[in-house]
Amino acid sequence: MSYDAPRHQQQDLLRASGTLLILAAPARPPQPSPGQPGVVSEYLQAHDDVFVAVSEQGWVRAFHGHVDLGTGIQTALSQIVADELDVPMSRVQMVLGHTDAVPNQGPTIASASIQIHAVPLRKAAAQARQLLLAQAAERWTLRTDQLRVEDGTIIAPDGRSLTYWQLLEGLELRAYLDKETPTKPAEQLRLVGTAQARVDIPGKVAGQWVYVHDVRVPGMLHGRVVRPPYIGRDSGDFIGRSLESVDEESIRHIADDVRVVVIGDFIGVVARREEHAMRAARELKVRWKAIPPLEDMSNLEQLIRRQPMTERLLTDTGPGFDELPPEGKRLKRSYVWPFQLHASIGPSCALADYKPGHSRIWSGTQNPHMLRVHLSQLLDEDEAGLEIIRHEAAGCYGRNCADDVCADALLLSRAVGAPVRVQLTREQEHGWEPKGAAQLMDVEGSIDAEGQLRHYDFVTHYPSNDAPNLALLLTGRESAAPRQLEMGDRTAVPPYRYPKQRIVCQDMPAIVRASWLRGVSAMPNSFAHDCFLDELAVEAGVDPLSYRLRYLDQDERAQELLQAVADKGQWQIGHRGSRGQPDEQGYLYGRGLSYARYIHSKFPGFGAAWSAWLLDLRVHAETGVIEVQQIYVGQDTGQMVNPAGVRHQIHGNVIQSLSRTLYEQVRFNAQGVVSAEWGAYPIVDFPRIPPIEVILMDRQSEPPMGSGESASVPCASAIANALFDATGRRFRQVPFTPDVVRAALAATPQTA
Repeated sequence: MSYDAPRHQQQDLLRASGTLLILAAPARPPQPSPGQPGVVSEYLQAHDDVFVAVSEQGWVRAFHGHVDLGTGIQTALSQIVADELDVPMSRVQMVLGHTDAVPNQGPTIASASIQIHAVPLRKAAAQARQLLLAQAAERWTLRTDQLRVEDGTIIAPDGRSLTYWQLLEGLELRAYLDKETPTKPAEQLRLVGTAQARVDIPGKVAGQWVYVHDVRVPGMLHGRVVRPPYIGRDSGDFIGRSLESVDEESIRHIADDVRVVVIGDFIGVVARREEHAMRAARELKVRWKAIPPLEDMSNLEQLIRRQPMTERLLTDTGPGFDELPPEGKRLKRSYVWPFQLHASIGPSCALADYKPGHSRIWSGTQNPHMLRVHLSQLLDEDEAGLEIIRHEAAGCYGRNCADDVCADALLLSRAVGAPVRVQLTREQEHGWEPKGAAQLMDVEGSIDAEGQLRHYDFVTHYPSNDAPNLALLLTGRESAAPRQLEMGDRTAVPPYRYPKQRIVCQDMPAIVRASWLRGVSAMPNSFAHDCFLDELAVEAGVDPLSYRLRYLDQDERAQELLQAVADKGQWQIGHRGSRGQPDEQGYLYGRGLSYARYIHSKFPGFGAAWSAWLLDLRVHAETGVIEVQQIYVGQDTGQMVNPAGVRHQIHGNVIQSLSRTLYEQVRFNAQGVVSAEWGAYPIVDFPRIPPIEVILMDRQSEPPMGSGESASVPCASAIANALFDATGRRFRQVPFTPDVVRAALAATPQTA
């Protein structure tokens, strides 16, 4: 159930009788940030945040700071709360991402919603159950351990019973979260660990679900924006300073109510009718200054090497290659990852209703609380006066333009004094969304005469993915100076046991506008790790599966997962694919293995789920077209709250990462992004999705791991390793398009 309560309802809940509330830490009054007038940094309201509320009216309401991006966490969190409270899921209403109702738990990223940020909610539900049991025990003069609960009814040994709702009549129970509260052991859980239907699907199938695109409010006007010609760029002196003139008379013929709003390089139009706003945005005559050309983006490896960078040593466990005996082997390789789109099927949309002291923004953001900070900077008003009401939008699994369009709508609403809905065009979404960052990985490694791993020197180069809100830059509220963010280190340390290893991250400012995309830097880093190990296995003359298992000996769960996937796919030790010799129909066949565990958050980070891939593919030797024929993908998620949801996530990961590996790369010209529509940015289509067999490890007694991203991480290396098995060529730059494959097949064969 969606929950769209304005702030006064949340405060009413805090004062309501007949309720039990488990609260976060005590709130403090809002305090302005030093040096930033009007911006509230830490304490945003005078009232407490609520984790769990139980009402005499028969409902349970649970509050979580993250949002559902299509991962099904609304269902999984409902399972967790219902299980700890011993109530049916139908009684639980989840409140997600509404800034005036939920605790600030940061952005919905890094597969952390269940693994990390569900912990306080789980404990709050358990604490609520304890308090209710204590009330019943006191009423009956019994101990709490003598009582049991069934579907919200507390039952005494002699058969007496009281529902939670009866117990709460006329009471006001309030408690702050006790982080030491014990939760149920796995063997006592009834809902967690069982496949449950997604609670959001019926409304979506019936067309009843309210996406942010569907929101309408009384008096609403329609807005559109006109973006600058430096498409997808967000650093440089010209940002926010390139507009020469706007001819408002050029659109007077469209309608007499069309308004034009100009602030720096920000241009928007507002009209009562949406088609008038769309036409005005197309026909408005605007003059721009000459834009400095973008660097040549045609050779990403050279481009990245030219950037200023700061070396950050992550791991150094011993001296370099001077100890390598003469009979050993040493390889040096480079791997390249392109800029990629989040490629949301629906362009971003938002609605804002500006009012001094209390503005409301209906948003599809994945980071409501940080968006509120950025909007307060944009308006130079206190953060406490902004309310973000989060609705689902088109999926992105990372930052698309959802935050940018909120700022657009808020600026236009403030200018015209009415609620304004803004929807971007396809070209604006593709062009301006922060891209998944390009990446370059340099690897040097060695084996001894017996094929044993010796050294591993890994350097990953990662342009920043900071991407400030676009309106802050276009209006000049924030500097467009180069920015550097340390996010290139995800899964930078290989999972395999190298006796000597040195791991370095080269941090650098953004080249074009970029932000995190599913798997962040881990997918490219793992691409390099696992492809390189595959090459070493060939050099050592050892079967790729056996070699991986040997050097995963410090992680038994990784070994068991990889072996389970190999068994399901009937891996044959020593089997070789076509290795460049096509059959009579001109096809080359190969199999590829890959393993990774997604390590996320600030280095050294947290481990999410373990993932392993085995896939079969064929390549047409003349056309270079790759057909992935079968995928076996295994995952160890620890405790799976909703195994059906985990399976859905794995399927989504596989499809998206296949598309990224085989098709996707952003193209640029001197002005910026030119991949402005689907014809210029192909993605995988349904006929090219192969059968996907999912292997889930039974680890229900273990802590839950993040599941939203892990299965994407091994994809590129699995395909690259299968391509070697089929063609005898190594592929070290994504995507593996037919042109790339044909060129490799026409080149001189490689030795490994």
